[in-house]
Amino acid sequence: MRPRLNLARSALPIVAAHPLRERQNPFDDPDWLFELKYDGYRGLLYLERGRARLISRNRRDMKRFGALAWALVPLIDAETAILDGEIVAKDASGRPVFLDLMRHTSEASYVAFDQLRLNGEDLRRQPLVERKLALGSVLSQSPSLIVEAIWLPERGLDLFRLVVEHDLEGIVAKRKDGAYSANTPWLKIKNPSYSQAEGRGELFNRPMLSRRRR
Repeated sequence: MRPRLNLARSALPIVAAHPLRERQNPFDDPDWLFELKYDGYRGLLYLERGRARLISRNRRDMKRFGALAWALVPLIDAETAILDGEIVAKDASGRPVFLDLMRHTSEASYVAFDQLRLNGEDLRRQPLVERKLALGSVLSQSPSLIVEAIWLPERGLDLFRLVVEHDLEGIVAKRKDGAYSANTPWLKIKNPSYSQAEGRGELFNRPMLSRRRR
């Protein structure tokens, strides 16, 4: 039986996932960066002593993705770490397909967009751009199971145009100097013509699914 990280007995703190606020229109700003918004399940990855767990934004153990968490351990160059990211299932073109993830019809992988803790050091008060540098330094170059989220500095309008052109879910705007704190806004800007959004409301009337959304 594969060992699991017991957070109750762990030296790692339990972290509250940074919330997202909705905004209607994309924008450019030299003080902000803009990430792709990946269509999947939000998950914080806790890594300690060669073991890992994925925890939802509501602090629930995502046991259905235990095999993925286990497979990510050797791909992260750290003794202990907490990452924030999205669990996705991608098609042949690399586009996230939510129904494939929900139905387990395609392999799950992890898109990391933040590093909250590394080898005993709490990074949450550091500027976002510094946390992203830390994240890039610990991720494996293997593109299969874990990648860093795609992002651009300053140019939210350009990234949003690409999102609409390629039928992706949206973007997330974040201040470059922002700490990992609910007082620092993260803004999700959704693609209004996103094809996979059709009928999604009915799916998320189901309590178990709605708790897992980012």
